[in-house]
Amino acid sequence: METLSLTDTIIQTINSIMQTLFSSIDNNIYQVLDELTFIHSSILNDSLFEKLFGTNTSNGLLLIANALLFGISLYYAIRLIYSYYIGLQIEKPFQFISKLLIFGIVMNGSYLICKQTLELNGFISDSIQTVGFQVLGHEISFSELIKQLNSIISIQEADFTIFSFDGLIKSFISIGLFNLILSYALRFVLVKIFILLTPFAILSLINQSTSWLFKTWFRTILSLLLQQSFVSIILLIIFSLPYENNNVLTKLIYIGGIYALIRANSYMRSLFGGISTDVSNNIQFGSNLLKNR
Repeated sequence: METLSLTDTIIQTINSIMQTLFSSIDNNIYQVLDELTFIHSSILNDSLFEKLFGTNTSNGLLLIANALLFGISLYYAIRLIYSYYIGLQIEKPFQFISKLLIFGIVMNGSYLICKQTLELNGFISDSIQTVGFQVLGHEISFSELIKQLNSIISIQEADFTIFSFDGLIKSFISIGLFNLILSYALRFVLVKIFILLTPFAILSLINQSTSWLFKTWFRTILSLLLQQSFVSIILLIIFSLPYENNNVLTKLIYIGGIYALIRANSYMRSLFGGISTDVSNNIQFGSNLLKNR
C-alpha cells in the first residue's frame, strides 16, 4: 500500500508540474509566435537599424557599399588600361558604366525597396488570413490554434494525465510549438541580417564573376519571406478540416498539422533554396562540427 501511495504521489506531482508548464506555454508563447512569424515592414522602424543600414550615402553600411562601388570603378579603369597592352578581352566601357549607374542607384535606394518588399509580403500573408477569417469565421493564427487545441485536449480536466494518449499528444504539440518559436525567432533575425546585406548583394551584379552572390542572397531571402505565407496556408488547412471532441483522428490530424508547420522551412528550401532555420538541425550541425575538430 505504501508503494502504491508513493507511486500515485509521484504521478500526481509529475502531472501537476506538466500541467503548470503546459498552461504557462499556452498563456505566453503563442501571441509572440504570431508576431515573430507574420512580419511586416514595421520591423525596419527602428532608429538603430536605420543608422546601421544607412540613412544616406555618407553613413552606415551604405557608406561601405559606396566605397566598394568606387573601388570597383577604379579596378575596372586599371584593368581597361592594362587590356590595351596585352589584348585582354574585357567588358566594354559603355556596358560597365551603364551597370554601374543602374545598380548604384538601386543600391542606394535598397532600404526603400526592402521596406516595400516586406510590405508586399505581409500583404500576401494577411490576405490569406483574411480569406480564412471570412470563410471559416475565426482568426487564422497561432493564438486561435491553441484555443482549438485546448478545446480538444484540456489540461484542466481532473482525469488528465501525462501518462496517457492525450498527455503524449499534448506533450508533442507543446514541444513542437516551442521548437517553432525558436525556429521563427531565428528566421526573424536572419531576415534582418539579409536585409542589411542587400546593398552588397545588389553591388555584386556589377561584376559577372560575383553575380552568384546576388542569386544566393535572393533565393535565401525569398525563401525566408514567403515562409509566412506558406504557414498561413497550412493554418488555413488545419482550421478548415472538420474536428470532433474525443476523436482520435482529430487529434492525429492536429499532430500532422503541427508537424507540417515544423517542416515548413524545409519545404520552402526544397522549392527555392536558402538556409535552414530548424534549431534542432543547427544544434546537431554545430555539435558535429565541434566533434570533428
